[in-house]
Formats: sequence, C-alpha cells, structure tokens
Amino acid sequence: MTATIDEIAPDLFRITCFVEAANFQFSSFLVRDDEPMLYHTNLRGLFPDIKAGVETVLDPSTIRWVGFSHFESDECGALNDWLGIAPHAEPVCSFVGARTSVGDFSDRPPRVLEADERIETGSHTFRVIETKHVPHGWDASLMFEETASTLFCSDLIGQGGNVEALTEGDIIGRSLEYNERQSEGPMSGAVPFTDETIPILESLANLNPKTLACMHGSSFAGDCGEALRDFGTILERINGKTGH
Repeated sequence: MTATIDEIAPDLFRITCFVEAANFQFSSFLVRDDEPMLYHTNLRGLFPDIKAGVETVLDPSTIRWVGFSHFESDECGALNDWLGIAPHAEPVCSFVGARTSVGDFSDRPPRVLEADERIETGSHTFRVIETKHVPHGWDASLMFEETASTLFCSDLIGQGGNVEALTEGDIIGRSLEYNERQSEGPMSGAVPFTDETIPILESLANLNPKTLACMHGSSFAGDCGEALRDFGTILERINGKTGH
C-alpha cells in the first residue's frame, strides 16, 4: 500500500497507511531537524511503505532518534528495521520500557528518558511525559515537542476510517463513535480507566498543546486542552466510571 505524507506543522510530517480491512489508519510522525526524530516505527509489515514516505522528506539513514509511547507492534514493531538502515539512530523510551521490553528487543541499546527529561534535536526540544497506563501499558509515556507545542499522543483520541490528515473539527465526536463501537467487540478496553487517568489527561491538557499528533485518525489543531479533557469524559462514559 502507499503511504500518504502531510506536513501538519512546520517540519512535522504525518506518514500514514490506511489498512482497509481494519478501516484504520496507522501513522508515523517524522520531525525534520539536525537530528531527525521518527515517532512510532509502525508495524513491521508497513516498514517499506513508511520508509518510502520518509524518503520523500529526508534520507532515512540520517534518522537520529526513534521514539514511541509503549511496547506494541504499531508503536515499535519495525524498530530494528529502522536501526538497520539508520546507523546513528537510538531508540528512546521510558525506564520501565527499557527494563521490561526494549532493552532486550532492540538491536541497539535504548536511550532511557526519565520523566520530564529533554532531547534537543536542533531547532526542536522534546520532553518525555510519563503517563503509566495512559493510553495503556506500564511503560507508557508521551512526547511533547515544546518548540511548536505538539503532543504526540499515541492511541489517545483514536478514530476509525480513512480520514483527513489534520482537522479543526469535531475529533471528539469521531473518537466517541469509534470507541463505543470498539467497546462492543473483542477489542474493547483498549484505553483503561483508572484513578490516575483523569489527572494524567488534565496534566497533558495543561501543557496547552497547539497540535495533537494522533496515531490513529486525524491529527488535531484547535483547543487541544479541551479535547484531552473531553476524551477523559469519553473514557468515563465507556468504562462506566469504574476507576480502580
């Protein structure tokens, strides 16, 4: 399949494959800089397509950093494929991620980022936000690019369908529809609701991001803080306010 490439913010490229059988988009995000950052390696099966998309922006061998939220195939399944073509690339992950999965899985030792640690890539500054179990996984973290105020929010506010790259519209309505549909089948419970979910989402909202780089579905430019808070309401509704 052919990946679509869209510059959704200055030097931020959304590289997306739509898997028709799942009616679902899988996005990787490439930040063009002195030390390029790829966020989400994507699935191993999509590596050739995502790589071809990266090649329209820069030489894939120059990628310096490979980031992801948590250990899952669409997050980091193609990690070693990227490390194989980018000789100076380092995976970046949380301490828990390195200890439980990435340190063993990766062909190259990861750069372990503590909560709120920053990476300078040239004109961009990335800060890791520890978000255990948000969207899911003990090792979960999110990345906030401080220069352009972009939150790479992984599976948060996911939407189905082959939708546009960036929207200012009702992303929450779409996400509610998608999550309600998912809750009725075997893929229910993708984003758990615990006592920490709302405080974590509130802390993300307080970053006042200008763009939400969503892995599944459209990215969002608008009142991102309100969108994150509204997503918390969705999770409460779907999970019956059963925090534990």
